[in-house]
Amino acid sequence: MRLFPILAAIIVSALIYVFVLERDLLTGGAAPEDNPEAATEATTTTQESETDTKTSLLPGVVVQRSKARQIDSAVILRGQTEADRQVEMRAETSGQVVSTPLRKGSFVEEGQDLCRLDPGTRAATQAEARARLLEAQSRLPEARARKPEAKARVAEAKARVEEAKSRLNEAQINENAAKRLSEDGFASDTRVAATEAAVRGAEAALVSAKAGLESARSGLESAAAGVEAAKAGIESARAAIAAADKEVERLTISAPFSGLLESDTAELGSLLQPGALCATVIQLDPIILVGFVTETEVGRVALGARAGAELASGLRAEGTVTFLSRSADSTTRTFRVEIEVPNPDLAIRDGQTAEILIAADGQAAHLLPQSVLTLNDEGDLGVRIVTESQETQFVPVTLLRDTPDGVWLSGLPDEADVIVIGQEYVTDGVRVQAAYTEGAK
Repeated sequence: MRLFPILAAIIVSALIYVFVLERDLLTGGAAPEDNPEAATEATTTTQESETDTKTSLLPGVVVQRSKARQIDSAVILRGQTEADRQVEMRAETSGQVVSTPLRKGSFVEEGQDLCRLDPGTRAATQAEARARLLEAQSRLPEARARKPEAKARVAEAKARVEEAKSRLNEAQINENAAKRLSEDGFASDTRVAATEAAVRGAEAALVSAKAGLESARSGLESAAAGVEAAKAGIESARAAIAAADKEVERLTISAPFSGLLESDTAELGSLLQPGALCATVIQLDPIILVGFVTETEVGRVALGARAGAELASGLRAEGTVTFLSRSADSTTRTFRVEIEVPNPDLAIRDGQTAEILIAADGQAAHLLPQSVLTLNDEGDLGVRIVTESQETQFVPVTLLRDTPDGVWLSGLPDEADVIVIGQEYVTDGVRVQAAYTEGAK
């Protein structure tokens, strides 16, 4: 009974030995030692199998191969429209309005009367000022005529001074001669006294002549002052006329430029005091688009650059940059930008919200889905790409423009394999198994 199990075990052992250890003999093949090529193929197959096994263990990502393209860059701002010019016309003098009012919304031409005030007695003031001018002008010839007379008197006084000096010299000579003769006994004391008296009289005459000269000179100065006073009177009269004319001119308040009335003009019969509002006039052609550019982008904006805008109403407009502030706003640290836009039909109104695009120098950029954007540990915005060694790498980028087809990004190489699916599950330096999207080259 025990013999059968023993034989069965021996037979099974023999069959296992034949099928496992002597397989090549049964199939007619050679042993590995006798067939080196077969051994090499078996080894290569084993290595490829191991490599496939390792590759299948790498994380898989979807990659899009992107090439940079040159695009027209633009600076995007939020702003509003402003009237090119706006002014509040106010009264400079007091008076009652005597003109029919114009209604708001009316178009007025440059120089058109907006408000006229009652002149009152201002016409009489003008006439009085002109009369004073005529009076002042009549005094000038008389003052000028006195000047030659004064000059003649000065010349006459000078001649008298010279005459007095001559008589004094003569008297002094006679006095000296009389004194010498008296010493020798040839002249009496009476003659000496007479010559001394003559000297004193000559001295007095000289003093009197000099006083006359000073008086004549004072008369000449007075005549000159009279001429200047007459001229001053003329200038004063002319100033009074100018003031009266200006006062009359202020009675009419006119439009300084062509535009629209933003308010009714002052009502007929109302009393305006200096500073009272007559009307508000605005000019909408051209109209100004106003925006504020940040410190980081102000260098990309240039005077004369083309710009476009889309208003909240859907209306589009184009113009050029005419002003870029050199001083930043102290609160927002932004710079004011003004764009002049033609508005001949006055379709664009003052104060409308606008999205402004200012053309800037073009640059190379990649158009990629917005979903590729991610953040690194430092919080920098960027994308992850696959390098030639099939490893991931984070690259910081700059968002240039957002479009319905994706976002335009700068900062990447000219050609880049960008991970579009799976970028959030890998870090830098990780080897991945990349699968390219359709259309990637």
